[in-house]
Amino acid sequence: MLESIEMSRPEAEALLRIGVVGRVAVCTEDGPHVIPVNYSVVDDHVLLRTTSYSVLGRLARDKVVAFEVDHLDLEQHHGWSVVVRGRAEVVTEPAELDHIEAVWPPRPWAGGNRPLVIRIPWSEVTGRTLGRGWDPQAQAVYRRTLST
Repeated sequence: MLESIEMSRPEAEALLRIGVVGRVAVCTEDGPHVIPVNYSVVDDHVLLRTTSYSVLGRLARDKVVAFEVDHLDLEQHHGWSVVVRGRAEVVTEPAELDHIEAVWPPRPWAGGNRPLVIRIPWSEVTGRTLGRGWDPQAQAVYRRTLST
């Protein structure tokens, strides 16, 4: 049995910043919804791009949501998970949208026009790893890189 180890906030943020795909959980009148999404990180915010008629576009506005990103190594039985909680906001200010575009715009893999940018400010960031003696960042199978 492997030990679950709490990460420091800087460790959790570092893993959050290299990820590509995560999941957003939002509570609705019909119960919880978990939606897989591509994401970006700008400043201390997770950013998503969606449509105004999607579950996120309709039901996440001004609601506390959870965002989770993780990685599992099934052969080594190692893994990590980072969870961010915050109140989702729609970004509409042109200066903020320009800043996001300049730093790291969210680019969904799903087709279609997705003009709505949702920001999740980090009111809480937690993370944990499973097992000792390995470096989650160094052993990341995928890594988001930004061109300058």
